[in-house]
Amino acid sequence: MRSSERKRKINQVYRSRARTFVKKTRALIAAGNLAEAEIMVHKAASALDKAAQKGVIHGNNAARRKSRLMRQLNQAKQEAA
Repeated sequence: MRSSERKRKINQVYRSRARTFVKKTRALIAAGNLAEAEIMVHKAASALDKAAQKGVIHGNNAARRKSRLMRQLNQAKQEAA
């Protein structure tokens, strides 16, 4: 029980960090701030990769989320142009 609680707290950090970056990225894309959104997409992708590497989320889950973020960003760029 002690070890699973310790792992849960550590995993929570990686999961929370990834979720936070994804939410911030989506908010920036929705606001139309594409320059900052592009920087935040890379931070979100890094956080998702790190969570997948640590085993907090599945690798395919991280890949799917990164793909969706990039697709949203590219779609917003096309609409702005």
